[in-house]
This record gives sequence, C-alpha cells and structure tokens, in this order.
Amino acid sequence: MTNSFGEFSKAKMFLVIGSNMTEAHPVAATFLKNAVEKGARLIVIDPRRHKLVDFAELHLPLKVGSDIALINGIMHVLIKEGLYDKAFVSSCCVGFEELKEKVEKYPPEKVAQISGIEAETIRKAARILASVKPVMLCYTLGITEHTCGKNNVMDTANLQMLLGNMGKECGGVNPLRGQNNVQGACDCGALPNVFPGYQAVTDSFARKKFEKSWGVSDLPSENGLMIPQMMDGLVNGKVRGFYIFGENLANTEPDIKKVEHELSSAEFIVCQDIFETETTRFAHVVFPAAAWSENDGTFTNSERRVSRVRTASNPPGYAKPNWWIFKQIAQRMGHHWKSNSAQEIWDNEISMLAPNLGGIKYNRIEKDGLQWPCPDTNHPGTCVLHQDGEFACGLGVFNPVDWTPPAEVPDETYPFVLSTGRRLYHYHTRTQTGRCEGLNELLGEETADISPEDARAMGISFNDFVKVKSRRGEVCIKARITPEVPKGMVWMAFHFREGNANWLTNPAFDPQTLTAEYKACAVALEKV
Repeated sequence: MTNSFGEFSKAKMFLVIGSNMTEAHPVAATFLKNAVEKGARLIVIDPRRHKLVDFAELHLPLKVGSDIALINGIMHVLIKEGLYDKAFVSSCCVGFEELKEKVEKYPPEKVAQISGIEAETIRKAARILASVKPVMLCYTLGITEHTCGKNNVMDTANLQMLLGNMGKECGGVNPLRGQNNVQGACDCGALPNVFPGYQAVTDSFARKKFEKSWGVSDLPSENGLMIPQMMDGLVNGKVRGFYIFGENLANTEPDIKKVEHELSSAEFIVCQDIFETETTRFAHVVFPAAAWSENDGTFTNSERRVSRVRTASNPPGYAKPNWWIFKQIAQRMGHHWKSNSAQEIWDNEISMLAPNLGGIKYNRIEKDGLQWPCPDTNHPGTCVLHQDGEFACGLGVFNPVDWTPPAEVPDETYPFVLSTGRRLYHYHTRTQTGRCEGLNELLGEETADISPEDARAMGISFNDFVKVKSRRGEVCIKARITPEVPKGMVWMAFHFREGNANWLTNPAFDPQTLTAEYKACAVALEKV
C-alpha cells in the first residue's frame, strides 16, 4: 500500500476494484464501511455484486478480465473532457503523451462492447472520480490473478497519477495483500529476483554486500526461478527437490492433477508446516513448525507496518520456531549462524542489510510498529509513499497498456466463465480454520455460485448437485443460487479439497510475474 489504514476514516472517496473486501479482508472492509457511513463516497468495480456493493453509490459490474479496457475508457473521458489533474501530470509525471495516444483508442462506446458497462456509466464514473480529491484506490487479487495482472496493476497506477491522487494522504494505490505477512516475506527477500529490502540480485554492489555479511562467495547474478518454472522443473529434471515452507501447493496451484504429477516427480521433498496438509503427503521429510502464537518475531501487514508477534504458548511436541529449524540445517551444512533469536535476526541482520528497514528495531516496535521506509532510528516511519510527487525513479512514469482477453474464454463446449476467490469463514486451504468446529458449522462445504437466471434456465434449485467441468477436470458440488453472480458466471473458492476450484482452473500465467489466471477460465455446468 502506498498509504495507510489510518487514513480510511478520513478519506473522502474510495475506488475499490477487483476486491471482495467484506469477505477477504473483513477488518479493512470495516474501516471502509465506517468511513462510508460517515459520508465518504464509494465506487465498486467488480463482476459480482458482493456485499460491499451495498455501500456504493455506483457499481460497475464489468465482464471478467476487462479491467484494462474499462480503466483506459475512464482515462479517455478524463483526458477528453479535461478533467485530469493537469498540474500534477505536468510537474510530477512523464509519458503523458504516450498515455493519451493509447487511451484515445478506448472511447466509452468501444469499451462498453468489451466490458459490458454502458458508455454513459463509464463517463459518469470518470466525472465522479474527477470531482473528489483525493480518492483512495484499493484492489486485491481480482486485479493481479490474470494473465495481464501486471498490466492491470500498472493501469491502476496510471489512473491515480492522472487524477493527481498519488503521494497524498487518503489517496494512492492500495493493494490489500492476500496472505498474512506476505508483505513481510517479500520484504525479507522471499522473491527470486531480490535480496532483503528489494535489492536486486543483478546488482553487483548488493551481491558483494550480502556475500560479505553471509560469509559466502559467488552469489547468483541472475534472477531465480518462479513457482511455475520450479514446478515444471520437477518434471523435466531441471529441479530435483523442493523445500516447501508453510505452503499447501497441492491445493492452491491451478490444475491440481498437474500439480500432483509435478510433486510426485520430485526426487526429494521437505515440508515445514504446523499441520499435515495435502502437500505433506508428497514429502519425504516433514519438520513440525511452531505456529504464530507459539513463536516470537515480526509480521508486516499491507500498509508496510512491521509489528511484534509475541509467544502466547509453548509449541507442542517436537515443534520448533522456523528460524531454529533453518539454523539447525545450516549448521549441519557447515554454517554457524550467530543470531540465536528472532530479535537478533531482525536487529543484527535484516535491519542492518536492508536500508528501508534500517531504523526499525525491536525496541521501537513494542507498541504500534513502524512503516517502512524507515532508514534510521530517528525516522518516524513513512505513512504515505511518493509525497510531494517524489517517486523512487524521480518522476512518476505513465505505462500505457492495452487490453488483452483472458487466456481461455467461454465457447459452445464450455459456455460459462469460472472465477474464484475466498469466503469469509475459512482461510485459504483450511489448514488452520478447518480444525475449528464453529467455522465448519458456519461453512462446511464448497458451493458453485450461479445466477438466478442461469439456475432457472437449467432447472437448478438451491443445494441441487451440479457438475462443473473444465478442460482439466470436473467437480460435483452443490449449487448456491445468488444475485451476487452475473449471468454466465460460476464462482467458487478453494477452501475445501472436495469441490476445490483448482481442479478446474487454468495454469496460464502472466508472462512477467508468472501469476496464475485464477480469475478466469471456461467451464461447462450441468445439473446432476
């Protein structure tokens, strides 16, 4: 997030795109709904009429995968009618003429054909967005989980720069992260192209710094593999083993049959987790890890805030803190790491090597944590990024992008579009929440959500069993008939092994980020 959750209560307006906040991020959604009830305005762009739409003055139920066309159409109106922030664009941005030329090709009438949103509604949305300053834009996986996910993200930034909403309190581009501490994992280098603190592995200066600190030589100078490349490598022999740390790949990756074949092809798999999962079935070794309440350390949330996590109870049995397990393995490989606690790892290693975390020390985050960048111990942390129009590369760069359709679209054989997401009562693959009787009573099985129109046409009643079939697999599952879902869509989640949407989803990926297109594939639907 470029901005902070504390700003939600003061915000004048929100644009929420590709985010079912009420179920996927209920705490953040509460902040937003409270703000709306106090007078903030809200526009929701999402194919489904989910519960957040009840708070919106305008809902744009676009067709799945048409986000770029719609955003470009809105920017077309802003430029055509002179509604954009001319002062901000001229003084703080570059590439405006290229953006103007690109969105000129997306008049509302053309965008209406792609997105399903009427031309006048597109114009109305643009005019509302231009009438309020600033506007907070929030998105989630409905933007990123497409074959054009990176371009979707770039276009949200284009829109906010064009409106002059970047670098301002109650503005910015604010992705709500999909898992707890995924921000912290990325910050600490759990990506194939960066060291901790987003220092590129291709940067020779960064490599030398980490080689000296870690006591090694010849760190790789090229980016590593991403998960889809690793999975393919298990089959073609380029990757021989996996160390899977806190992830249930057998349920979360698209096309489960393909994933299980890949995992079974590995010579050696280690899993480190708090419970046995569908993935540990493939493991040769399983290390029992301490859970979040049994461990000391830090979490970093969506707003870049590093906060303390404290041990509430001792881990059961042989379970140990994750850092301790890693240290023991390193020791048996001949490396003797000095740090002997989560605090020592953070204070003496992470904050010393990552400049944007340099001022964050344990004694400074005893209460409410600190937001990076925080370069030194006198720095108060950064609530709003890009203030005064100062971007990391100097000026804000417009990156014009074209709309591209999903990799797989409905046809005569598979006439429905399947989109996936999360439900309120369970977390991901239920490794934790599936062990809670109360939550299982609230939601004990998966459903296929379909529209009343499609249900009537196919003679399907509530809780009838239906078969949902894609080119990769099929599931038999109960139907949930709801006006949240538009005609022609089937919507499912992946919380339950039986009825998991990932038996069906398409292993097609964004060419640069290799994020899977969980939000769009073609399926057939029939009553059982």
